[in-house]
Amino acid sequence: MPVQLVRFTTREADAPAVEQATETMLAALRRARPHGTRFAACKLADGVTFVNLLELDEGVDNPLPGIPECRAYQQRIPEWALEPSGPQPVTVLGSYELFG
Repeated sequence: MPVQLVRFTTREADAPAVEQATETMLAALRRARPHGTRFAACKLADGVTFVNLLELDEGVDNPLPGIPECRAYQQRIPEWALEPSGPQPVTVLGSYELFG
């Protein structure tokens, strides 16, 4: 099961917009309920660093670009991020009921 991580740090003034866009994106995911897709969005304690995790079942294409609210979020990351950020594949060494 492929897992991708996106991590970026934003300006303090942009953090509320990131949080609002995250809520909008998650609401769209809940409505769309894409098969074989799990997603988590996190904010670190500094209040300006965000981490998103996406897990897809084997053979499932990433549905996020096909959901307008998710695509809008992805397109705004370069505007919010202080440094270039893109999806990075991660290897899950283990988890307890976090990943499928």
